Amino acid sequence: MSSCSSGEPAQAKEWQENYCAELGAWQDARRATAADAADTGDSDGQSAPTPEPDALGAARTLVIAAAKKLAREGLERDGGHILDDTVYAVGGDAGAESRAVSYCDSSGFETLVD
Repeated sequence: MSSCSSGEPAQAKEWQENYCAELGAWQDARRATAADAADTGDSDGQSAPTPEPDALGAARTLVIAAAKKLAREGLERDGGHILDDTVYAVGGDAGAESRAVSYCDSSGFETLVD
């Protein structure tokens, strides 16, 4: 019995699940960072830029790495560009984020993202 062909779909599903989990973690980190900024932003009346929190930067790095894996393995759907969408999403593009979330929805991992 050869496990080559049966292992590939399972591996692909694992990579998709990892991507969606990382996308969800990035969304959570972004929300937490925004909430922290809102809590501290009005306290001193100054609007100096603050450095990106480590958790958000780490989450950004991990989701982009997961998207690169999907792109390398050809696991994009409907001619989509999951890596481009992910990079734009973490850069603040709501449309790209929506497309990334839609990818997770169509992959069966909708509960991992918002």
